[in-house]
Amino acid sequence: MPEAPYGKHGFATRMSHAGRAGVRIHGFVNPPVHRGSTVLFPDCESRKAGAAKRYDQFMTYGTQGGPTHYALEDVICEIEGGTRCTILGTGLAAVAVPLLAFLKAGDHCLMPDSVYGPARNLATTLMQGWGIETTFYDPCVDEPGMAALIRPNTKVVYTESPGSHTFEVQDISAISRAAHARGCKVLMDNTWGIHHFQPFRHGVDVSIQALTKYVGGHSDILLGSATVNSEEDHLAVRSAASTLGQYASPDDCWLALRGVRTMAVRLQAQGEAGLEVARWLEARPEVKQVLHPALPSHPQHALWKRDFTGTCSLFGVVLQPRYSQEDMFRVVDSLRLFGIGASWGGFESLAIPTTGFLSRSAGTGDFGGPTFRIHVGLEEVPDLLGDLEQGLATLSR
Repeated sequence: MPEAPYGKHGFATRMSHAGRAGVRIHGFVNPPVHRGSTVLFPDCESRKAGAAKRYDQFMTYGTQGGPTHYALEDVICEIEGGTRCTILGTGLAAVAVPLLAFLKAGDHCLMPDSVYGPARNLATTLMQGWGIETTFYDPCVDEPGMAALIRPNTKVVYTESPGSHTFEVQDISAISRAAHARGCKVLMDNTWGIHHFQPFRHGVDVSIQALTKYVGGHSDILLGSATVNSEEDHLAVRSAASTLGQYASPDDCWLALRGVRTMAVRLQAQGEAGLEVARWLEARPEVKQVLHPALPSHPQHALWKRDFTGTCSLFGVVLQPRYSQEDMFRVVDSLRLFGIGASWGGFESLAIPTTGFLSRSAGTGDFGGPTFRIHVGLEEVPDLLGDLEQGLATLSR
């Protein structure tokens, strides 16, 4: 992707201009939706020549994408700091395709114990059935610890920082050094850190995003992306996506392009509101701990401060150990402004229980009290605090 003339400008400016034809044109501001399956060629020779460019931004068949996909690819590269991007139909597809691109029968994969549940499920079901072994490691591992976990047949070190339920921040630079020293690819789920964490500066080979979240921003699309910084990795990921028949709807890509135009202001507003809510909760007597990397009380706060330029609006809450899971359910059930549902990054606030819903095998994720996860949307913070106050009041009944 060539450097755009706005490439040195601020994030909000880049999100306003990336993936567009420019401002000195005659036409609509937004690129149109291009839908199609069959691509026509003027003659047989040009079709034959086009096959060699099928993994570039060149139309050969609908499953290889079209102009709407290409525009979104360019925007995501701009966000992630990569050179090539593959748009996929869901966030989970963006997890699965790179894993299957770099792993085969007899290989070994390392995944953090805090990994997104469906990614764990992929590793323990299909990947295991295909002869790929996965070891789940403590996400707070250091460089020597990671080096000790890598086997001769380890091909992929998967990371997710922070963990999307328990928010452990990983030392991605240290993990990448250990992995690359042994010839492993480093994959990272960077959804929480979108914009605020630049993966390729820390040694990541493939950065995975659930575009369903902040890029979409309105809880009405499903999309994912896998961004790379080398042509070799792009060919591996893009060919795997093509072989698996992975495809993203151009209509969803168009909605993602629309969502990204306001992402900078949403991300900032929701990050600030989330931190305000987290601080309020941390001061409550019912709360044992708030799992928010931007709080000084977080165990990996120094690591977050070193590597991230900001925060998003997703974090965890640990109640005091005197409360039960049923008590925590009662708090969540009583909330009037927080929906109970999966995903996050939309305009609406959410709260879901995490105690009783996590799968762990490396002894992580126990914080000594029942936990739930909060996503702060675009509602007024005083309204959210009032709702949380009445919810916590149920613990005294």
